[in-house]
Amino acid sequence: MRYTAPKSSFPAGNPIANVLVIITGALAIAVSVVLGFFAFIALSAIILVAAAIIGIRVWWLKRKFGDAAAAGQPASAETKSQSVIEGEYRVVHKDSDQT
Repeated sequence: MRYTAPKSSFPAGNPIANVLVIITGALAIAVSVVLGFFAFIALSAIILVAAAIIGIRVWWLKRKFGDAAAAGQPASAETKSQSVIEGEYRVVHKDSDQT
């Protein structure tokens, strides 16, 4: 039983055609490798930028909600701008002052 093809050489009998086929194949492989490399670099850059954006967003949210949770306050945008004024008061009735 034969496991190899009967004609495993180049189909053309012309040596110039054989050289052109080899050169064309080598150029096609080289172009594929170069384009694949640049596609890999571009995809890596996109993933790196997306990871940086997500990382900064998670850090910012942890900082925002972590400070509010440590202080025991609800986490909202208004908590830092509001302040509490403490004091004493006395209810004065108009009728009680006149009698």
